Amino acid sequence: MTFHATKLRIRELAQALQVDPSDVIAICILLDIPASSPLTSLTIEQCKKITDYYEKYDKIKID
Repeated sequence: MTFHATKLRIRELAQALQVDPSDVIAICILLDIPASSPLTSLTIEQCKKITDYYEKYDKIKID
């Protein structure tokens, strides 16, 4: 997944991942990323951590 912005809102990332924004906020809490609402801005590094988490989870779920 490639992003072209320097910051992305949680709701935009959730839409790209096809998940609910509240799920992304929950993942942020697990990963110690400060997030409190779907309008919270995330850096590219934070987005990568979240997408990596989802990719890892999907691999476990599929196997």
